[in-house]
Amino acid sequence: MPELPEVETTRRGIAPHLTGHGVADVIVRHPRLRWPVPRGLAGKLRGHAINAVERRAKYLLLRFDHGTLILHLGMSGSLRLLEAATPAGKHDHFDLVLDGGRALRLTDPRRFGAVLWTRDDPQQHELLRDLGLEPLGGEFTADYLHAGTRKRKAAIKLVIMDSKVVVGVGNIYASEALFRAGIHPSRAAGSLSRERCARLATAIKEVLNAAIEQGGTTLRDFTGGDGKPGYFAQELRVYGRAGEPCVTCGTLVKSTRHGQRATYYCPRCQR
Repeated sequence: MPELPEVETTRRGIAPHLTGHGVADVIVRHPRLRWPVPRGLAGKLRGHAINAVERRAKYLLLRFDHGTLILHLGMSGSLRLLEAATPAGKHDHFDLVLDGGRALRLTDPRRFGAVLWTRDDPQQHELLRDLGLEPLGGEFTADYLHAGTRKRKAAIKLVIMDSKVVVGVGNIYASEALFRAGIHPSRAAGSLSRERCARLATAIKEVLNAAIEQGGTTLRDFTGGDGKPGYFAQELRVYGRAGEPCVTCGTLVKSTRHGQRATYYCPRCQR
C-alpha cells in the first residue's frame, strides 16, 4: 500500500509537469472507485489551470482557482505521466488530460483509490479534517508525542500508526522508526518518557525522509510518478527480516502482530 513517502515521491515526480498547465479533458473509464467519481468532472475542470500539487497525509491535492481535485492511491494505485494517446489498460480508470498532449493516468487494480472534487477548503473535507499532524512538520515534536501518549495503554506502534495522532507512519515505517529509537513496539504508549518520545519523533522523521530521498519503498505495487521504482527496501533494518541477525547486535530479529499487521523488532536493542 502506498504510504506517505511513496505519495510524496509521486507528488514530487508529477508536480513539475502539472503545475501551470491547463486541463484539456477528463476521461473517466470506471466511475466506481472507493467512492464514485463526481459526475460532470470534465465540465468542472476543462479549461482550468493547475496552480499547485500538494499533499496532505496520503492524499494528493491538485489546486485550481475554483476548487481542489483530491486523489488517493488506495491499496495498489499509481499515477503515471504519459502521452494522452497511449492506449488504456484494464486497470486504467482515470485520465487528466493536459493542454500539452500528456495525461496523468490513475491505474488502480483494486479500485480502492479515489478521485474527488471540492470547491471548499480541502482541509475541511470529511476525509481530511480529523487527520493528525504531518510527521515532517515543525509541530510534530517530542512534547506533542509525549502529550498525546499519556494514559494510553495501547502499544506504541499502534499509536504512531493512528492517523488521528500523526499521519503517514505506515506499518513498515513504524517498525523501522521504533527500531531506530530503541523502543519495543509492544510497549504501552503511556509508559514512554519524554526523552524516549523525543527519540521516537526524531526517528520517525529520519525514516520518512530517508524513504522519500530514495523514492519510497517498493514491495508490491508502487512505482514512482516518474515511472522509477523506490529503493528504500534495500535500507530496511528490521522489517521483513524475521530470523535474520540484527544489523546492530546480531540477535535474531523477531516478528509479532499488532492490529493484524506484521511487526518486526530486535528483542535486545528494543526495550
